[in-house]
Amino acid sequence: MTKDAVTFKLLKEDAKTKARRGRVSTPHGDIETPVFMPVGTAATVKAVKPDDLTDIGAQIILSNTYHLFLRPGHDIVREAGGLHQFMNWNGSILTDSGGFQVFSLGKMRKITEGGVEFRSHIDGSKQLLTPEKSIEIQNALGSDIIMAFDECTDYPSDRTYTEAASDRTTRWLERCKAAHHDTERQSLFGIMQGGMYPELRKKSATEIVKLDLPGYAIGGLSVGEPKPLMYEILDECVDYLPKEKPRYLMGVGSPDALFEGVSRGIDLFDCVLPTREARHGKVMTSQGGINIKNEQYTRDFGSLDPECDCYTCRNFSRAYLRHLFKSGEMLSAMLLSIHNLRFLISTMEKIRLSIEEDRFEAYKEAFLEKYYCLGVTERGGRQ
Repeated sequence: MTKDAVTFKLLKEDAKTKARRGRVSTPHGDIETPVFMPVGTAATVKAVKPDDLTDIGAQIILSNTYHLFLRPGHDIVREAGGLHQFMNWNGSILTDSGGFQVFSLGKMRKITEGGVEFRSHIDGSKQLLTPEKSIEIQNALGSDIIMAFDECTDYPSDRTYTEAASDRTTRWLERCKAAHHDTERQSLFGIMQGGMYPELRKKSATEIVKLDLPGYAIGGLSVGEPKPLMYEILDECVDYLPKEKPRYLMGVGSPDALFEGVSRGIDLFDCVLPTREARHGKVMTSQGGINIKNEQYTRDFGSLDPECDCYTCRNFSRAYLRHLFKSGEMLSAMLLSIHNLRFLISTMEKIRLSIEEDRFEAYKEAFLEKYYCLGVTERGGRQ
């Protein structure tokens, strides 16, 4: 019997919620969970160097099959020694399958049972991505965790189409598993689909769990639905997945959603939110969200966030950061991205500690009250 590249150990469960403390072990190190994964779509976290990622406590990052397939090409990454060596990142890497990206192409793609035909957003060339091709690409990239090729549905989406897409995702998962052979180097995670229909979520989970994979993801959420609906569906999803395997909620990263996900038993999260907002001058702080572009920071010589220990907060004032942003300097995106990522990673560190000390629910309530009420004038309330 072959050994899985990725394993999970459940260390502690919260007595009042479904929150849990665990450890995911990969060929490139252990990952303490729950964890937030910075997104490095094209083999780079935008505006953040690998050593900065290490400094802010990143344990694992996410890269994308679709983008690396189109540029520079998975053959080049393989020739370079794999994604870790290509981008000089020694930590763990998870690669998305490309399913969500081709789903996002809209009219530029055609879905069939065989796979997805699409036009490259780079040069318009015609491409075909199949379950087998997605696995081939991810095998070449050499990531620790590889994701199954899936079909995500729009919100809203009618039940008939959602069921067909979910069933096709299950069949594609079976093909992904058959195509993946290097289980001692990489672990394949399956993806639950089913849209906003609880019965379809249960059906999807029941089928994919039969394949006994090292981990499972919940896909098709955070695609435009109201957050209360997302949480309602998430309540249904988690209980259908095995407790002894890691659970990954795809594409979710706002502070409130991280807490709500953790409280429902999620272990891994990823989102482009912290770096994307940083590039637009939007900053997450212990006092709530702020917009560094605002005139009130012109002569504010205090640190960005007095409670943050990141490089940005230790060295630069809000006035300077506003100056950089208004001047269009690249350093603005770099410094604000470092801070936003550290803010979420630090929050997850505190969440893990609160679970260990049996005070997660109290920490959650205190954090959300402080973040979304004290910052309400600029944030506009809970997102």
